[in-house]
Amino acid sequence: MKGFHPLQISVVKMNKPFISLCPEITRAHALTLMDWLEDERVTCYLSDSRHVSRFIEQAIDRTQLPILTHLFNQGGRFFMAYDRNDAPVGFVRLIKTGPDCEIVLVIGDCDNWGRNLGASTIREGMKLAFLDMRSEKLIARIHPDNARSLKAFLRIGFLPEGETPTLKSLSMTAGRYLRLLREGAVGDSTDIYITEIDKARLQGLIELEQGPAIVELEHELERAIVVKPQQVARNVVTMNSRALLQLDDEEMEVALVYPEDADSRAGKFSVCSDVGAAILGYQEGDAIDWRISDRTRRIGIRKVLYQPEAAGDFHL
Repeated sequence: MKGFHPLQISVVKMNKPFISLCPEITRAHALTLMDWLEDERVTCYLSDSRHVSRFIEQAIDRTQLPILTHLFNQGGRFFMAYDRNDAPVGFVRLIKTGPDCEIVLVIGDCDNWGRNLGASTIREGMKLAFLDMRSEKLIARIHPDNARSLKAFLRIGFLPEGETPTLKSLSMTAGRYLRLLREGAVGDSTDIYITEIDKARLQGLIELEQGPAIVELEHELERAIVVKPQQVARNVVTMNSRALLQLDDEEMEVALVYPEDADSRAGKFSVCSDVGAAILGYQEGDAIDWRISDRTRRIGIRKVLYQPEAAGDFHL
């Protein structure tokens, strides 16, 4: 592409762990899960692996439907974990009991062990448990010999809560999660910046909206560095900014707007959309991986073409 220099966008490296959790479960996913559960390396620390395998087999036999999501969400919420290449590498199950939630997490593709995908999957699970399901506490029950899982949960900030001969319980409270998120201790993302005015407006918006993009937007607001409108750097994407993006191999110009002003045909993307939530607060030269329309895309911020604060348009 004319004038494009790859080195301009270099913040995200291809070997950086990336996981997205997707709720839709297909027959193909179910067959993949069964393959994983036939591997003793995967099942040796799962207390209910036989039950899970039998349930999956019954689910496949019970219906010829291509989508099995409703069967897998009985008694909890089930998600397939995808890597950057949109290949399934594991799964997460979140079981809500009163105000608390239990997380069951497996990286089923053993070839991906040791790549820190488990930690990325835990972070995505926490995001859903606390910002979508509004849990007060997230609990992980882990076999004492499962050193890899214990290390991953403890490194992210879970604290020991109890122990039996067969299980160690670790937990994270919602308050601790939000504090660690604001301190940048539970993520490995690039810093983002948001003005005080934009944050106040968007917090009000979040209370009225729902959906996966809203969960992502709330997560970004919680971790953002908040600055005064007069102090935000000129190359940061703020609300009502226009920016030139690199979306995989496609160059596109977008405006980041509030939902009532959105018009994707005119390049005006709502902050509540996948693209809008993704670019808020990033700077020129930043690049991020983000799941858009059911696949992972690489988004680079090529240039901020217009920013209200830089132009003195503080009323926008």
